[in-house]
Formats: sequence, structure tokens, C-alpha cells
Amino acid sequence: MSVRAIVVGSGIAGLVAALHAARAGAEVTLVTKDVLDHANTRFAQGGIAAVMFDDDTAAAHEADTLAAGAGLCDPEAVHVLVTEGPGRIRELIDLGVAFDRAPGGELRKGLEAAHSYPRILHAGGDATGAAIEHALVAAVRASAVRVVEHAFLVDLVLAEGRVTGVDLLIGGRERVVLEADAVVLATGGAGQLYAHTTNPEVATADGIAAAMRAGADVADLEFVQFHPTVLAAGTPFLVSEAVRGEGAVLLDDDGRRFAFDAHPDGELAPRDVVARAIARAVARQGGRPALLDATRLGAPDAAAFLAARFPTVDAAVHARGLDWAREPIPVTPAAHYLMGGVTTDLFGRTSLPGLYAVGETARTGVHGANRLASNSLLEGAVFGARAGDVLVADQAARGAAPHVPASSESGRPSLPRTETDAGAPFSRAALQRLMWEDAGLVRDAAGLDHAASVLAGWAAQRRRRVAEHEMEDENLLLVARSLVAAARRRTVSAGAHFRSDEPRIETDLAARTEVAAC
Repeated sequence: MSVRAIVVGSGIAGLVAALHAARAGAEVTLVTKDVLDHANTRFAQGGIAAVMFDDDTAAAHEADTLAAGAGLCDPEAVHVLVTEGPGRIRELIDLGVAFDRAPGGELRKGLEAAHSYPRILHAGGDATGAAIEHALVAAVRASAVRVVEHAFLVDLVLAEGRVTGVDLLIGGRERVVLEADAVVLATGGAGQLYAHTTNPEVATADGIAAAMRAGADVADLEFVQFHPTVLAAGTPFLVSEAVRGEGAVLLDDDGRRFAFDAHPDGELAPRDVVARAIARAVARQGGRPALLDATRLGAPDAAAFLAARFPTVDAAVHARGLDWAREPIPVTPAAHYLMGGVTTDLFGRTSLPGLYAVGETARTGVHGANRLASNSLLEGAVFGARAGDVLVADQAARGAAPHVPASSESGRPSLPRTETDAGAPFSRAALQRLMWEDAGLVRDAAGLDHAASVLAGWAAQRRRRVAEHEMEDENLLLVARSLVAAARRRTVSAGAHFRSDEPRIETDLAARTEVAAC
């Protein structure tokens, strides 16, 4: 009898896991909250990082990843990422992903922040995620994988301490339980926790919350990456890191390049440093956005260069009535990526037998306190493949939970007793404002204590949990409480978790590099 596997989520991690599990002989069902091709992967512009050139090395990619992670990466996980990454890129090419090529036919190189080498691959200029999603969706459609769309994950099903299936709400009306020998969570992150985010509306922490309710270990939830450059006009829209990689610069109201105040690499410093530098500049000028100046790119014809190199961003900029070939555009940071999640080993196994987690849902240890640009798609491909490859063989050893190395913050949700203050009535908008103000880009004890108090008050209220949006709200509230609790426990700044009440100088590059080498 074949192993029954359910993959929840249809971004790069879920699609790759489903394909590999099917090739390994599993009977795979992939369930997704929206349509098959609507996932965070589709919106990824910046590219995918991998060692694909003779003058680059895995050791250099590894060192860059460790340095960006502020010394809190799992070195073994990083080594797996950078050494297996090229194989996953070749697999994507075989599936039809047309990465951009130079005139001579070789892959085109791209540079992004905190990389020591231009190892970023793009497709369609700034439509890399969409190109990858399209190819993987086609491969899944052509495979034996069964697809169930518009299926919301209500909860995991457990029997005798083992995950044995999923409880779904399909089409917003029908509750269905699907049984399985193995469940892979690939539901993405928790961007909708924040008032300003690059994430789509489906990013409501569903998989992480379900795993927490089932008793799975989680870690590093306090590490939320805020992308530095999101259009501050109209609906938030991410302006790819690659724009700065091509030479665009950040300016304040006086036309001064302020990023070098924070880091010797200026606009190409790690994302957490650049995001905070922008936030400080915005605060200094009374809340007015910083400016991203791309007017000198591709001279003498900036308009033609920007339209060809960044067609997605170019269209979004012009749709807002802006002309970035002629004048700088307003940008601000926004919540972008969750480094923490469900704790896994190097094959996606969680602390619960039968449960795996991959992609942004998982905490593999690859990203540490701050993800290196363009490593997220690579992580999804590498660890999605690893989980898919082993889950069939794993079922032969039904019994004890797998060994998952614990991080310093790993464990089941720990929510200390907190004085409650419900404040305003609960709503998703109120939750997002609270998290943005008190547990966002810059944090301190007073803000985190206030957030914990309000969240505890909201959690004590009785609410319906019937409709899909109501269940999403409960998922966000649960993960918010755990995120804030983790941020309160981590009293020192590290990477994307920056506390203004902690005196260490975060921009001390020498100190960061020394820590990362340990």
C-alpha cells in the first residue's frame, strides 16, 4: 500500500515537496487555500541565489548567509542550502524556468544586498517568482498529484501523538477530513500580522498556528524581516532589492545618501540595517517617506532600461502616476518574511511524527536572525525536495518522534501570565496596528509589554471560529502572542529583532562578522 502524503500550500516549497514525494512513490494530495498558483512565490521579484558560476564558491555563499544571519544561523543547514542549491536550480531549468541569459547565452548575473558575488538569477527581469511558480504548477498539473483548491487548513488531525491528516474547510462551506501517513506544511508566513506588508492576504500563519495547537515545537518567531523598499504610494508594492543592486540609491529630503550612516555597504547592507536606516530617515523628516533614486540607471536611456530590467516594478510605478526614470520614488519598509516558524531537522521533519514543514512555515536555521536576499526561494526548493524525498522511507519507521535539534528559543508556545488590557475591541486591523507599532521594525520593553497585555486581553474574549476569516484571525492572534513572548524573552538586539532599549551598536560590522564566524 502506497504512502499517503498531504502537502498544504502551493508555493515553491510545497510544489517541489509534492513533486519529489510523488516521484518517491507517495500518493500525494496537494491542498491550497486559494487557486494553485496564488502563493507568496508568485510575487517574488528579486531572484534566487545559487552558486552557478565558475568564479563563485559555495564557501562564499555560505559565509554571506552566516554573516547576514547575525551569528544565529545553523551552519549545517546553511551548508546544505548552498551545496544542494545548484542542483535545485538545474531541476528548475529542466522544468522550463527560463532564467535570464546574457548575450552569449550564459546565465545573467545579478547582485543584491549583502552578497559578496553577483550570484542572483532572475527570470523575466523582476518576475522570477512568477516564472518559477508557472513552471512548477505545470509540472504538478502534469503529474499524478491530486490538487484540491480553495481548501483552508482548519487544524491537524492527531491520533496517539501522531499527525494522521488534516481538517479542511473547502469552498468556505464544507468541512472535510483527509487522512494521511505524512503531512507537509508549506503554508507560508505571517505577513498579515502587520499593518504594512508585502505579503498577499492569504499569509495568515495558518500552518504555524495549526502546528502550535497540535503541540509542535516552534522557534525564532521574533525574527521578522522588514523589506526596506516598498512603494509608499497606493497599495504597498515591493521594489526589488535588485534595483539597489543595479545602483539605485536612497535619499532623504535633502538629497543626501543616508544609508552609509548605518553601514559601510550603504544601500547594499543587510536588509535589517537598511530598513532601520530608512525608518530613522523617515522619523527625522516628520514621517515623509525616503526616496529611491533610479534615475541614473541605464544612462542615457533610464526609461528603456528600467522597463526592460524591472518590468513588474516599472508597471506598478507608472500605475501610481510616478515616473522613476525622471524622479526618485517614495519608499518605506514593510513586513516581508518570517525567519522563524515550525522547528525542523534538515529533512523538514518536525517534533511531531508524521508532520513536516518547509519554506517560510519552517524554521530550518538557514536564515538565523536575518535572511540573506534571494535565499528564500532557494530554501523552499532545497528543503522542499529533501522533505519530499524522505517521507516515504520515513513511514517505515513509525514510532518515536524524530530528533529535531532545538534552538535556544525552541519549544511549544510559551505564553507567560500577563496583565490583560483588551483596549480597543479585537479586529484584524487593530491587531495589525498593534503589531506594527509595538512589535515591528524597532522594539522596546514598554511597547512589547503593552502588546502582550492587549493580546492577552483579546485572547480572553470569546469569539466565533466558524468562517474562514474568523479562523484566520485566531491563527494570527495565536502567532502574535507567541511572537511577542519570544521578543520579550530576547532582551538583546539580533538581526531583524532590534530593541532600541538595548545599547549594543547594531551597525558594528566587525563585531557582527566576528560573531558570525563563531
